Amino acid sequence: MTTPTPSAASAASLVPFFRPQAVAVVGASRDPGSIGQRILTGLLQAGFRGPVYPVNPQAREIAGLPTYPSVRAIPGPVDLAVIVVPASRVLAVVEDCAQHGVRAIVVISAGFAEVGGEGIARQAELVAKVRAAGMRLVGPNCLGLLNTDPAVRLNASFSPFFPPVGRVAMSSQSGAVGLAALCAAPRYGVGFSTFVSVGNKADVSGNDLLEYWETDPNTDVILLYLESFGNPRRFSPIARRVGRRKPIVVLHSGLTRAGGRAAGSHTAALATNSTAAEALFQQTGVVRASTLEEMFDLALAFGCQKPPRGARVAIVTNAGGPGILSADACEAGGLSVPEPSAALQEHLQRLLPGAASVRNPIDLIAAAGPDAYRRAIEAVLTSGEYDALVVLYTDVGLARIAEVEGAVAAGVTAARAAGATDAPVLACVLSCEAHRAHITCGHERIPCYPFPESPGRVLGRLAAYGRWRAQPPGEFPAFPDCDFATAQRIARETADRGGGWLAAEEVRTVLRAAGLTLAPDAFARTAADAAAAAARLGFPVAVKLASRRFVHKSDVGGVKLGLNDEAAVRQAFTEIRQAVESTGAVAAMDGVIVQPMLRRGVEVMAGVTQDPLFGPLIAFGLGGIHVEVLADVVFRVAPLTDRDAQDMVHGIRGFRLLEGYRGHPPADVAALEETLLRLSRLAEHVPEITEIDLNPIFAYPSGEGYCIADARVRIRTGN
Repeated sequence: MTTPTPSAASAASLVPFFRPQAVAVVGASRDPGSIGQRILTGLLQAGFRGPVYPVNPQAREIAGLPTYPSVRAIPGPVDLAVIVVPASRVLAVVEDCAQHGVRAIVVISAGFAEVGGEGIARQAELVAKVRAAGMRLVGPNCLGLLNTDPAVRLNASFSPFFPPVGRVAMSSQSGAVGLAALCAAPRYGVGFSTFVSVGNKADVSGNDLLEYWETDPNTDVILLYLESFGNPRRFSPIARRVGRRKPIVVLHSGLTRAGGRAAGSHTAALATNSTAAEALFQQTGVVRASTLEEMFDLALAFGCQKPPRGARVAIVTNAGGPGILSADACEAGGLSVPEPSAALQEHLQRLLPGAASVRNPIDLIAAAGPDAYRRAIEAVLTSGEYDALVVLYTDVGLARIAEVEGAVAAGVTAARAAGATDAPVLACVLSCEAHRAHITCGHERIPCYPFPESPGRVLGRLAAYGRWRAQPPGEFPAFPDCDFATAQRIARETADRGGGWLAAEEVRTVLRAAGLTLAPDAFARTAADAAAAAARLGFPVAVKLASRRFVHKSDVGGVKLGLNDEAAVRQAFTEIRQAVESTGAVAAMDGVIVQPMLRRGVEVMAGVTQDPLFGPLIAFGLGGIHVEVLADVVFRVAPLTDRDAQDMVHGIRGFRLLEGYRGHPPADVAALEETLLRLSRLAEHVPEITEIDLNPIFAYPSGEGYCIADARVRIRTGN
């Protein structure tokens, strides 16, 4: 007998929610204003295919159905119980459900962890009872769930809207947002397979639902509305795996940049409260929606069209203004709007009215009729010069919209028959008539939007997802030369004595244990020792303050560069000591670090900061003063794959400096990527580390590696 994988077992445990044979409504009521009545009515009006059992000890019949005093009194088996009674009575109902063999429960009732205090304890007891009985729980404090499958027709919620059948699944952490989505679905042309309001996520979470939808044959696109992450470290591998089969579109509220944390290093200061979630979405291929409207725009496109294979977009329009707006949106989304080749332009000139512009956007002019659209669309798609097509039509009263839409469908159909099957097509119709969400084209649907910017924005997201999915999955390389035991020992000893910034000698030991390349240096406690160290290392040298208090040495005059003899080194030591003493922190100077002056390379930085929920975040960007002035830094959540590290280095705006710029040779990008991977492993193996700041790192020409010129490491307290 084969043992199911954890993900398969998790998915199987959710089947009773979506495909129950019988449903009990505990708290069913005759009161038309009650939630219990709305849930019962919803089940009946949706046409649920199995028996429905109202449970109410005060009634004998509700909505023409016999009513039972308790779940245990129901004569037949029950797979799913929907509970809508006061919070104080929920636990007793759950016990009844357990004794009757119910496998899944939805607790609509509020009054649990969301209210704090006793509600938190009540929710903990609820979860304990559910798990002890081997049941699963959606909620509490939720809207409920739906399954539109004609073989099921389940509306186990108090939503008055039963959405059209489709292939989009959605989980919402907010009942109100869920209701808005269900109401808007018909307007946006989006049909649902299933919908779940998870409420407090006490048991069933978005991660569980992703694993269910991963193999659900009725689901092609997954939408998630999130207000918080429950377990982002579990989300990451699940989303990476599911996203390679089905697009995941996430709308996450609360990701503002107003919540930057107080921090001692550049790395931590740049990590705002949105950084971790945004980084996680980038790594896992999640498609981020900024608004609920954009989420539906994306769902419509993903449900109708495939991602483009490249970035080249053609725009066919009958009006210049909308064409320009669409082109701007395409380019803002990382796409290009190149001109057609000379051959294609000549071909279009023969097909179109003489006044038409055959550049890009291809402007058919306002007088163009349906035939012009059909010919232009077929010619562009079959040319092989474009990866996607946007069709815009502005109603100027010279042609019937239905005829133009029919011509669009005919042009696409002809192109598909000729072998042009890869390029997605999106449309926009600007008209006073009622908007239609798509143009039907045989078995294909062309998403249709009311404004010209929408197709470009959506195509940009589709293209980014397509690029992510086309990449091979990243690997987590191991580094056998790393001595994490030494780093762990130093970190734990520091944590036990109260944590804080490591001493300079400890920093060098920890980083070298991870196989990172630091500049040759020496620590000195006196001016004489500093002068002797400089003589050993070779002039010219730099002398830098070694202090566990002052993070930014230059702010207190703690950096002296280009010193050419021992006298200059002694003088530098004295000036640094006097600068520290002038701050009143006489004991804050541990000594100095003496380094030979390094040959200059491209200055970059790397670092680590701990997010309380997501764990270690790894940073990379331009270094030196550029960190503060340009903030050209990207983050990813550890552990990093080799693909993540590559994306980070290539993802900064200043990557051109690393490619080689104005005669400068290309930097050793591979060495920088390895640095990020080693940092990631160090942060994983030594969780006591809260911050690492490596700035600047001099990136040398290809094959010559890099050198870390300055480094800081902070350890949390052991308490």
